[in-house]
Amino acid sequence: MRIEDYALIGDMHTAALVGRDGSIDWLCVPRFDSPSCFAALLDSPRAGRWLLAPVNARRGASRRYREDTLILETTWHCDDGSVRIVEFMPPRGEAPDVVRIVEGVRGRVEMRMELMLRFDYGRTIPRLRHDEGRLAAVAGSDATWLRTPVELHPDEEAHRTTARFTVGEGERVPFVLTWQQSWLPRPDPVDAMDALADTERSWHEWSRRCRYRGADEQAVRSSLLTLKALTYSPTGGIVAAPTASLPERLGGPRNWDYRYCWLRDASFTLEALMSAGYDAEARAWREWLLRAVAGHPADLQIMYTVEGGRRIPEWSPGWLAGYEESRPVRIGNAASAQFQLDVYGEILDCLHVARQCGLAVDDHAWDLQNALMNYLEGAWRRPDNGLWESRGPRRHFVHSKILAWVAADRMIRAIDRFGLGGPADRWRALREEIHDDVCAHGYDSGRNTFTQFYGSANLDAALLLIPRLGFLPADDPRVGGTVEAIQRELVHDGLVLRYRPDDEDVDGLAGGEGTFLACSFWLADALALTGRHERARHLFDRLLGLRNDVGLLAEEYDTANRRQVGNFPQAFSHVSIINTATALNASQGSHRRTRGARTGPP
Repeated sequence: MRIEDYALIGDMHTAALVGRDGSIDWLCVPRFDSPSCFAALLDSPRAGRWLLAPVNARRGASRRYREDTLILETTWHCDDGSVRIVEFMPPRGEAPDVVRIVEGVRGRVEMRMELMLRFDYGRTIPRLRHDEGRLAAVAGSDATWLRTPVELHPDEEAHRTTARFTVGEGERVPFVLTWQQSWLPRPDPVDAMDALADTERSWHEWSRRCRYRGADEQAVRSSLLTLKALTYSPTGGIVAAPTASLPERLGGPRNWDYRYCWLRDASFTLEALMSAGYDAEARAWREWLLRAVAGHPADLQIMYTVEGGRRIPEWSPGWLAGYEESRPVRIGNAASAQFQLDVYGEILDCLHVARQCGLAVDDHAWDLQNALMNYLEGAWRRPDNGLWESRGPRRHFVHSKILAWVAADRMIRAIDRFGLGGPADRWRALREEIHDDVCAHGYDSGRNTFTQFYGSANLDAALLLIPRLGFLPADDPRVGGTVEAIQRELVHDGLVLRYRPDDEDVDGLAGGEGTFLACSFWLADALALTGRHERARHLFDRLLGLRNDVGLLAEEYDTANRRQVGNFPQAFSHVSIINTATALNASQGSHRRTRGARTGPP
């Protein structure tokens, strides 16, 4: 099944992927980064899945989310009638639940169910037993219960449970799957219909807080729902994606675990949340950030667990075949131990954005910023792995140096605007020194473009952020030259590559990858900032057209195969939808006002 054939349901602790065929092929419990109980996404049904679908679905299925919710409705049309499956994860109570309700729409439809629980990424097969009208499955620390009025048939030889039943017009047949640690008492049962009403009410209450108004409002609201679904509610952390090891190129080795919180996403995420009116979520994200990065600045990591933990060892479950045989399958992420200079600037930019947006000034946050800045003063000249987490040699990446400039710039702005204490003159001198260094060593005057790293001929899509970060104004010829160079050398079939992986052994990995969706949004931003509004709008509309039928985007897009690739859904892609829509609305309004103010010929 294609990556874009999945939809997302979740409870702000974890999330499941539901395929067009009615199979839940991915679910990790109790958290995003826990081992899976369904991992067919990375192998086959033998790695665990939960199928619920008509026996004879002749005309395919249509899907949608109920308005302003993450409640998925899939309608199947069969020869004997039509049936709808409503599925969701209720807000977390005593334990995680997955609720699926089969509703008869027309006629009478025969349904089938197959439950194959496989804990620990498909490796552990549980023991099945009936327990007071429920199916119970236990293995080690994991226990699950399935409640339904349908008669279940455990198949001990195949280690699965099946069912056949018929649903008629107006009938509802519920299924509730609940997980709990095996040594704890069985959770109280969840009533499916009550849970549906509570879940719909909860999502509607959250969605009503959205302040975004303007063009592309539905796309923005949908992306905000996705971002909320990727939030770990107890801490406020937001995972990059709920999946692991979905390939950046089908059959290739670029398969990473994204079920963690990246610091580089911080300011983009905060900006998206604040622009839409979600101050509480922005505040929780900032508080997660402050807790996670507390400690010695030299020990700063680029990513943390949803709870702020630092240990994210990378390993491979060799028994999984990989999505469409893309290997190795990776769990955990060794990039957590890399040195990436840019994260210091991203943190300081994030905290500055928070103050600008009205979040209360926090003395603890300012003390932390001072510590990070003091460390950065001595560290900014070091080569690093860069924001793309290169597994090749460390380089003097231009984007990393620019973010060091951003760090000094935001500290100076905080002192000037908010009256905070710090050595402003020293940091002004540092800001100028970094700026001069980047322009001297990271700019190719012959080609009129900034480059990926000092001495390189390669380009990097992150250079599109130069005007947005304020390093140079949008009308600087070097900015225009860089945007033009990226369009010549990194745009592939109209979308943007992060860089050319085969050039200069940048990342130490074989094979290529798809076009990077966030970078394509950055190009739209850069085009708008440099006055090319129609081209920016055209690119943005094309990117929106790449979303699947329920509005979800992965990390990348394979233009040759016309498929989404990479982990899914990707927070960075959806944050980019929100931020680019906001920027285009603002720039287009400004553009219209400027044109309207002219008194002479253009």
